[in-house]
Amino acid sequence: MKSDRTGAGIGSLAFENTSMVFPDGTEALQDISFSVDKGEFVTVVGPSGCGKSTLLKIASGLLEPTSGSVSADRDQLGYVFQDATLLDWRTVQANVELLAELHGVGSQERKQIAAEAIDLVGLSGFESHYPKALSGGMKMRCSLARSLTLKPPVFLFDEPFSAVDEITREHLNDETQRLFRTEEFAGLFITHSISEAVFLSTRVLVMSARPGRIV
Repeated sequence: MKSDRTGAGIGSLAFENTSMVFPDGTEALQDISFSVDKGEFVTVVGPSGCGKSTLLKIASGLLEPTSGSVSADRDQLGYVFQDATLLDWRTVQANVELLAELHGVGSQERKQIAAEAIDLVGLSGFESHYPKALSGGMKMRCSLARSLTLKPPVFLFDEPFSAVDEITREHLNDETQRLFRTEEFAGLFITHSISEAVFLSTRVLVMSARPGRIV
């Protein structure tokens, strides 16, 4: 069954009997069923290679499941990757404006919503800086601000803080938790860190080794 991205309510995401087998025969996911509703922050933990990132790619529409269904509107998803994925030739302000620009938001409105997002993640004063002048943590804040500009009701986080040092990671976790409380989005977070999962989440799901199943 193909993904159904029109069935979920605003601010929710649901997997129903979702499985994924790649063309080479690798069975990545097996019969995954769970939902994330508005006001929930769900973290998935599990061993490397168990299909956690595949799960997010299916949720976002980057992959179609082999069977089962996914209910979500991918136009209403914010996606924070493992890397900040900033454009080196654009300033912080211009990087944060990018999604709004691609969605056709006018210049003045774009600047305003970007400024609000930059302030929300604590980067005010760095609008004219380029990525090369930012620390790893600041780059991730910039990436998070960019995703916030369109105010998506559902956020996907693919191990976003795995590449930063432990102190910076704790600060970013604090920021993420604060944003979750103030913005009230639904969050699906992938991590290898049990302590991070427990700190951030309203619910923690554990996946088995490949093929990934919720255990």
